[in-house]
Amino acid sequence: MNDHPDATDATDETYASSTHDVTAEAAAIRRFWGGLGLPGLIDVHTHFMPERVLRKVWAYFDAQGSLTGGTAWPITYRHQEEERRAVLELFGVRAFTAMLYPHKPGMACWLNGWAAEFAARTPGCLHTATLYPEPGVEEYVREAVEAGARVFKAHVQVGAYDPADELLRPAWGLLAEAGVPVVIHCGSGPAPGKHTGPDPIARVLARHPGLRLIVAHLGMPEYEEFLDLAERHPELRLDTTMAFTDFSEGFMPFPARALPRLAALGDRVLLGSDFPNIPYPYLHQLQALERLDLGADWLRAVCHDNAARLFGL
Repeated sequence: MNDHPDATDATDETYASSTHDVTAEAAAIRRFWGGLGLPGLIDVHTHFMPERVLRKVWAYFDAQGSLTGGTAWPITYRHQEEERRAVLELFGVRAFTAMLYPHKPGMACWLNGWAAEFAARTPGCLHTATLYPEPGVEEYVREAVEAGARVFKAHVQVGAYDPADELLRPAWGLLAEAGVPVVIHCGSGPAPGKHTGPDPIARVLARHPGLRLIVAHLGMPEYEEFLDLAERHPELRLDTTMAFTDFSEGFMPFPARALPRLAALGDRVLLGSDFPNIPYPYLHQLQALERLDLGADWLRAVCHDNAARLFGL
C-alpha cells in the first residue's frame, strides 16, 4: 500500500539485508505459473522509484506511520534496485510496473522523468508515469504519453486529493482518449483519507466512462462498492494487490458473499503484489488467489492473460 511522508530529502542510511530465501521461493513460484501453462506472470502493481524516495517509504513503514493504520509492516524484499529487478526476473515476472506518485505539487514531472529513464534501462518494465492536481498537469501527462508511458499511477490516499478535482479533468480525458490505464489507490485501506472511497471515482467515471482505471487492492475495504462500479463500467478493472492474504484478511477481509461477483469479473481482474513493500513472501499472494478455488481459467486470466491483453504483450 506503499504510503510515505515527505520524500524529497535523501539520506545515506544503509539498507538492511533481507534474509528471505528468494531462490527457494522462485522455484515454487515457477511451479505455480508453469502448472497453469503460463509463460510467466504479469504484475501491474510493483514499486520502483528513486532510491531516496524509496528509503523514505521504507522508513515510514518501519515507523508504522499513520497511513499504515499503525500496523507492523516488515519489508520482505529490502534489496538494492538491481537486486529487486533480478528477483522479479527469477520469479518469472515477465512484465511489471514502476508505481510511483507525488504527495504534493511539483513532484510528478521529475518522477516521470526518472520513470522514463528507468523503463528505458529495465527489461520487462512497463513505462509508468504519474500525475497530481496542479497547474500544468495536462501538459506533462501529454508529454509522458507521447514519450511512451503505458500505465499511470494515482494515489488518492497519499496525495490527499479529490480525483474528481477540476484540475485533473483534462488529464483524465487525455488518458481516456489515449487508452492508457491508470492504477489508482482509491480505497480507504489501510487507513481512510479525505477523498478515498467509491464516490469520487464514480464522479470521475461519470465524466470519463472510457477511462481505464485499475482500482488497486480491489478497493480495500470497500470491496463490494467497487465491484458495483466495475459491474456498471466495462473499462473499470481491479488489481489483487494484498487482497486475500493472511495479512489483509486479518483486518480488512474480503466478504465471502462477493466471491461469485469477483469470479464473474474474471476478465477484468489483474495480478498486483505491492512488491517489494510487502510484509510476507511474494508467493503468498499467489497462494492466496489459488485458495479462492475459482478455477485454473480464472487464475490464468488474473495472473497473466488479462494484463497481456490490456497492454498488448
